[in-house]
Amino acid sequence: MSDQHSHQSFETRAIHAGNTADPLTGAVVPPIYQVSTYKQDGVGGLRGGYEYSRSANPTRTALEENLAALEGGRRGLAFASGLAAEDCLLRTLLVPGDHVVIPNDAYGGTFRLFAKVVQRWGVDFSVANTSDIESVRGAVNDRTKLIWVETPSNPLLGITDIEAVAGVARQAGVKLVVDNTFASPYLQQPLALGADVVVHSLTKYMGGHSDVVGGALVTADEALGEELAYHQNAMGAVAGPFDSWIVLRGIKTLAVRMDRHSENATKIAEMLTQHPKVTQVLYPGLPEHPGHEIAAKQMRSFGGMISFRVQGGEEAAVEVCNRAQLFTLGESLGGVESLIEHPGRMTHASVAGSALEVPADLVRISVGIENVDDLLADLRQALG
Repeated sequence: MSDQHSHQSFETRAIHAGNTADPLTGAVVPPIYQVSTYKQDGVGGLRGGYEYSRSANPTRTALEENLAALEGGRRGLAFASGLAAEDCLLRTLLVPGDHVVIPNDAYGGTFRLFAKVVQRWGVDFSVANTSDIESVRGAVNDRTKLIWVETPSNPLLGITDIEAVAGVARQAGVKLVVDNTFASPYLQQPLALGADVVVHSLTKYMGGHSDVVGGALVTADEALGEELAYHQNAMGAVAGPFDSWIVLRGIKTLAVRMDRHSENATKIAEMLTQHPKVTQVLYPGLPEHPGHEIAAKQMRSFGGMISFRVQGGEEAAVEVCNRAQLFTLGESLGGVESLIEHPGRMTHASVAGSALEVPADLVRISVGIENVDDLLADLRQALG
């Protein structure tokens, strides 16, 4: 993060970091540099360091500077998707024979990357309950290079004490990676709590409008950022200029959107706890949630994601998803519109039969920024 923005509030950084006025026209929004190559002033004479847009593009640079400022990091990198960001990180930091600790409720796509891709070239992993520090400590061995954390987790909304796990990582001499997608940097700052790298699916709350796919890495360390930037260019799964511009546009309203997401989700979670057909509500904002106190310590508020379990098992859960009307049946999350899905058959089908398998009676909702009374009414009718 540049010194220029280090003293500013989050809301100000979200709007201004990386978003300098165009020097030629004075345009207040960075242009979409839809360009592949750049005129050089003589051999090796680069204007602003740009030669080819896989290596760097001014619109992507604006986004990457913004991302670093929002997470309080030294280097931000933008990718074509969240999984492209994860792939670059793993192939930069790991070699055959290494070992990683992953959460027992990781995002299904992350688990698939480890189990079906990374493991094939000789990197092993162990599953730990990252909400339990002793479980994490017990999963680390002499080959461990990374501890991977999601908090809140997808889809069980588990909470991990980032500062405590960072202590385990430091003691073991390994790096801590935190997937901050569910919280967004507005609600949570993992690097300030001791993480080495933050991962984002920019598709979700950062973009915020269900109209772009993207991913990001932000590092606490400049040297690690440079190493990842080398591999970002060498591997090539970069964010395009238009996608970068769309994410930058979304980030400008991140703070106000997250406030409404959290406010709506709190009211909905409270309603669901009282509903006779709901057997369990998983939302860190509820005082009875086992991670509530830690979430209150490390998060600004509790976010817009809720999972809940319903009476009647899998078929009843699927029926709730099918009956919802204002809550759109669909995968992904973090948009202004509310979404509903059945993780067991949709986003987390890839973990079926594994240690990460999710309950069949689980429904996950991404609470949007609509009028909360309309959302409450739709859930009540969907539950019957």
